[in-house]
Amino acid sequence: TMLVLCTALAGLLLLLPLLGTCLWPYWWQDLVTSTLVIYQGLRGLWRLQRRPPLTLLDSFLEKARSHPEKALLLFGEQVYTYRDIDRRSSQVARALRDLGLREGEAVAVFLPNVPAYLWVWLGLAKIGCAMACLNSHLRAASLLHSLRSCGATVLLTSLDLQAAIENVLPTLRQEGFRVFYLSKESPTEGVEPLQSRIDAASTAPVPVAFRGNVTGKSTALYIYTSGTTGLPKAAIITHTRLCMMASILNVCGVKPTDVIYTPLPLYHSAALLLGLGGSLEVGATCVLRSKFSVSQFWDDCRRYNVTVIQYVGEVMRYLCNAPKRENEREHRVRLVLGNGLRVEVWKEFLRRFGPIRICEFYGATEGNIGFVNYTGKIGAVGRTNFFFKMLAPFELVRYDVEQDEPVRDERGLCIRVPPGEPGLLVGKITKASPFHGYAGDRQKTEKKVLRDVLKKGDVYFNSGDLLMVDREGFLYFQDRVGDTFRWKGENVATTEVETTLAAVEFIQEVNVYGVPVPGHEGKVGMAAVRLKEGVDFDGEKLYAHAKGSSPAYIHLTWKDELEITGTFKQCKGQLVKEGFNPALIKDPLFFLDESKKRFVPMCPEIYSSILDKKLKL
Repeated sequence: TMLVLCTALAGLLLLLPLLGTCLWPYWWQDLVTSTLVIYQGLRGLWRLQRRPPLTLLDSFLEKARSHPEKALLLFGEQVYTYRDIDRRSSQVARALRDLGLREGEAVAVFLPNVPAYLWVWLGLAKIGCAMACLNSHLRAASLLHSLRSCGATVLLTSLDLQAAIENVLPTLRQEGFRVFYLSKESPTEGVEPLQSRIDAASTAPVPVAFRGNVTGKSTALYIYTSGTTGLPKAAIITHTRLCMMASILNVCGVKPTDVIYTPLPLYHSAALLLGLGGSLEVGATCVLRSKFSVSQFWDDCRRYNVTVIQYVGEVMRYLCNAPKRENEREHRVRLVLGNGLRVEVWKEFLRRFGPIRICEFYGATEGNIGFVNYTGKIGAVGRTNFFFKMLAPFELVRYDVEQDEPVRDERGLCIRVPPGEPGLLVGKITKASPFHGYAGDRQKTEKKVLRDVLKKGDVYFNSGDLLMVDREGFLYFQDRVGDTFRWKGENVATTEVETTLAAVEFIQEVNVYGVPVPGHEGKVGMAAVRLKEGVDFDGEKLYAHAKGSSPAYIHLTWKDELEITGTFKQCKGQLVKEGFNPALIKDPLFFLDESKKRFVPMCPEIYSSILDKKLKL
């Protein structure tokens, strides 16, 4: 009897993993990933609670000591080792100290994708200064606003952006900004060249005392986000958050032997914090491009022996729309990670370029909640489980898109949505999952806070995104709420575009919104305008104005009157439903034609070319 019992017990133990896999097919992946997330979180907290704390900079310095000759950054023909970057960043740190910069101050960095971005960042970190990462496409009022909001008085830029700087320089000088080119000479009066000072500085290690008061709660970076309305907002990134975001590559399985390809702009958190920051944390090599190129993409991957690719959804779509090549499966890429990947593009990418692991993730730069799809489930932005909800509590609550607010019950509390129904994602604000908000305007921070969600007095971060969870725990992105829409990996704030277009002399009133385009990521911009009485529309003039100072959009219609609500808010719902189909819209309709550099009348032929993807948007 005992033998039979032991045999049965042994058989049951052998069957348990198989039974578990049948009932809970992702339990092993959930366990492994949750353990890794907990380990990375505890390790990060332990390092940052030490005195002095061990920040991402210290992770980099550890790597520079252990393998100084290893390549950290590849850019064109240039190769920079860990030692090279360490020495150059020390020179930057000393040069900036000589200018009078001290721990706790912010420095604005207005640069394209160049290697100097990395050693300027680390140089600032070595003296305890926060770097404000200005979007290199900002101009005029948007640029000035971003500079003012971060509290910086020093601006570092390059000759590539000379025209943009000279346009705002009188205002900058009037407001006390010191502006420097990272070059040996300056063609602009009032802008100092800094490179000779940097080259003359010592490459020796910078004293830790220069950053002696830095803690995990100190601001490391300001990353700008358009948010839901208005001008760019400076999201506060603390050293704790920086370490957590840089560790995502660890969670996705990136190793020190990997070569990571980053064709995304460094002023975005994806490229800077995950791409470069993740490389520093893991000890890997990063390939940086000045900008994304479809034609050079796979050639670059072969040339640099790339094993990991960073993407936003549009990058993957461009690759899948490119003409097929015989050698497009000849590469060493094993992993791609990013966000915004549509299901059809996901499937096409795997079919064309091989069985590559795709790690789609979800998160906002300033948010306190994020997900990673570590299972490879097509279409999902992440997965939740018991462990995750303990670490970072979140909810999906019912949302009224027309009223642009959460639905509340008779007690004034939000209502959870069941699986399969889209809901507003909100993340509980706790000590472990804080929301630091934006620099310079507490009102904008408060707008992202939702109170009395599940009980009176609780506080949540409002993501502004609608997500859906299925019965297996997979999360799917549905849409953005409010006025913001997403196009080509960028959030476009309609209020900002409306303000820009309203300055055109023949426009009386304007309403900007996003409309979906079949086969394209996000929504393309469209503007409904009311012309001033007795003034003609000028397609060339509007093109010149729009291309110089606002995010891209392609369709425009004008109307005799724009509908508003009783509280004078512009109505977008009906306009969005109309889309840009000339067969449905009876008002004059125009298309932004890049080849002719003007807005031209939309016709059925242009509309068909867009739907057939023959016309590039």
